[in-house]
Amino acid sequence: MTTEQSTTTESRQPLLVLRGISKRFGAVQVLHEVDFEIHPGEVVALVGDNGAGKSTLIKVISGIFKADSGDIVWQGTNRHLAAPADATALGIATVYQDLALCDNLDVVANLFLGHEERGVTRLIDETSMERDATVLLRRLAVAIPSVRTPVASLSGGQRQSVAVARATMGDPKLVILDEPTAALGVPQTRQVLALIDRLREEGLAVIVISHNLVDVFQVADRIIVLRLGRRVATMEASTSTADQVVAAMTGAAEADVAQVLQAGGVTS
Repeated sequence: MTTEQSTTTESRQPLLVLRGISKRFGAVQVLHEVDFEIHPGEVVALVGDNGAGKSTLIKVISGIFKADSGDIVWQGTNRHLAAPADATALGIATVYQDLALCDNLDVVANLFLGHEERGVTRLIDETSMERDATVLLRRLAVAIPSVRTPVASLSGGQRQSVAVARATMGDPKLVILDEPTAALGVPQTRQVLALIDRLREEGLAVIVISHNLVDVFQVADRIIVLRLGRRVATMEASTSTADQVVAAMTGAAEADVAQVLQAGGVTS
């Protein structure tokens, strides 16, 4: 396994620990003995070039893919994740890039889709759902025109926020966000990053996959870098630079990366 560059030592009990996770698809080895850890109330950014193994790793955590080898330790206990339902039962929620929202439904219907609240007559209790949706969005400081607004009419940042809010409805302990600010404008990105901060304040662990290093440094506590399916670096966001992250992602010397960035050849 590649020697890891680490600038942090954690003494707290991790929420999730992966040890030696490997995954192969046919002849392609996608993950090579990857270790990973995250603590409650921590935001960890998972970064790397395309093909680095980020999506495969989160799908292992989400129960979509079964690792070929390695251990998954949740709150100090080894766990076997054979399906997404196993991860959900532990308290792991994932928001993918497509968000899986129904544009023809309003915010309330999207939040409760498949988990509608029902009254004593077993009919859907629209009043209760609207009230609970309003409380949830206010708690997370999600700003939308109304909980009865059709999702199709929301901005990209609002849609992302609704998807994240829906993921928190089962009281998860870990939320995984796949490129949450991709294709968003500056105000919308600010809204989503503020929501991530709010999740951390509530004590949730958050994994953020992102190619945007500006966003990563704004919201992450730690940055874990994958390259060619291996974990090659761990950095404290507060004491690291974009040059260091790009160097770890590409395997280039840090000085060379700095020259390219200064020349405008790479956008961080």
